[in-house]
Amino acid sequence: MNKVIILDFGSQYTQLIARKIRELGVYSEIWPFNLTPERIKTLNPQAIILSGGPGSVYERNAPLLGRSIFKLGIPILGICYGLQIMAHLLGGKVTPSAKREYGFARLKPLWKEGLLQGIKAGGEVWMSHGDKVVEPPPGFIISGETENSELAVIESRERKLFGVQFHPEVIHTREGKKVLSNFLFTLAGLKPEWNMESFVERKVEEIRERVRGKRIFCGLSGGVDSLVASLIVKKAVGDNLSCIFVDNGLLRKGQFEELMKKFKKKLSLKVIGVDASQLFLRRLKGIVSPERKRKLIGELFIRIFEKEAEKIGNVEFLVQGTIYPDVIESISVKGPSARIKSHHNVGGLPRKHKFKIIEPLRELFKDEVRQIAAELGVDKEFIAQHPFPGPGLAVRILGEVTPKRVELLREADDILLQEIKRAGLYPSLWQAFPVLLPVKSVGVMGDRRTYESVVVVRLVRSVDGMTADWYPASARLLRRISSRIVNEIKGVNRVVYDITTKPPATIEWE
Repeated sequence: MNKVIILDFGSQYTQLIARKIRELGVYSEIWPFNLTPERIKTLNPQAIILSGGPGSVYERNAPLLGRSIFKLGIPILGICYGLQIMAHLLGGKVTPSAKREYGFARLKPLWKEGLLQGIKAGGEVWMSHGDKVVEPPPGFIISGETENSELAVIESRERKLFGVQFHPEVIHTREGKKVLSNFLFTLAGLKPEWNMESFVERKVEEIRERVRGKRIFCGLSGGVDSLVASLIVKKAVGDNLSCIFVDNGLLRKGQFEELMKKFKKKLSLKVIGVDASQLFLRRLKGIVSPERKRKLIGELFIRIFEKEAEKIGNVEFLVQGTIYPDVIESISVKGPSARIKSHHNVGGLPRKHKFKIIEPLRELFKDEVRQIAAELGVDKEFIAQHPFPGPGLAVRILGEVTPKRVELLREADDILLQEIKRAGLYPSLWQAFPVLLPVKSVGVMGDRRTYESVVVVRLVRSVDGMTADWYPASARLLRRISSRIVNEIKGVNRVVYDITTKPPATIEWE
């Protein structure tokens, strides 16, 4: 199977590059910018993409490559900062722009036999840079320009090296997908072999080969990721799979009972239900750090899994629904990008446990997981459900998690979802949830002064959770949500609305 590796220099768009490449039918992975040529050879990519980034090639400690990468004979596409690195290292000249170029520009193709084959003149492209290439490296031709970037596209077909100053991966670049397609198929000679059907077949064979008749446990969270992971493993090992669904006391209202019925009746999974709500809430007492919450919850899940596995006997493997965005945010596989947070099933797991971990979906984005769910016959309603964090309501309660605060937020969550569904918005949103703040505010109810909690309402739209926009909800909807929460939930006297995008914020507050 063809593979493209993306060397990340800290661009906010790196994940979009990976997704666009996959949409074109080629498997892609994100790796740090400083991979050695030897490591790159072991990964055996058929093409390499150098991402954009916020740096300048002339800055002290700027992320740079060794020149030897350009001698591997592997087709390379540099995007924005990636183009500038290529030009800088190969003898071209990069200088600060007279003015920073951010936003739309019009592309003028000068040569249409390479990257710009089939690209219309005057099409909009998205720029985001402070430096620009003013002299190409020896042997490169200039095949495209914009008003402010005379070297917007450069190419050396003989050396299989190509670069663009704009971002073809973002939706704002009208024919960006065509540019990427030209690189992958016309110039690099790859084939579109990546699809969800072939992925499932490959994973089933890999799991079957690895497990070899041993028993497997799968931790279900109630979300589509862990469910799809369990269904793939079931195809591989059949009755050797047992699933466990733990009520950690941090689930939505009625979620545990409802999902236990679905798992057993509709999906024919062998599921063990464990009520550990008191244990989790007792252990979370006094803890306010988001990282400590996640790590504690991750450890408690593992210990419960170990205890239940002993009852079955001979359980060597644990299946988790880890997906690619979890990995990116938890472990910082990206070059100069920082770790955002530890997901309870990635960076939050204890180092020592009794299981060998199987993560069938570790390479996939959320929309790819949903495609597989549809192919496996999962109900549309389940597939379309909003992501729910593994640590549950704990990371939507800022500050200490107590039974009283959990119950307060659970009721607010139930009201919010009722109103979102009543307004017909649920399918068009990525997530809709309330957050309980660790502050109180003065209010007045029934002519009396109150001093009670504040709830934040968060509604966002997204494609894969890596970036997100806040939803411009109508005043009528927000008024109804606010009115119901403060009137029906004792202990809340103020509701506010979060209008922050991701980035700079994350979707969840913790």
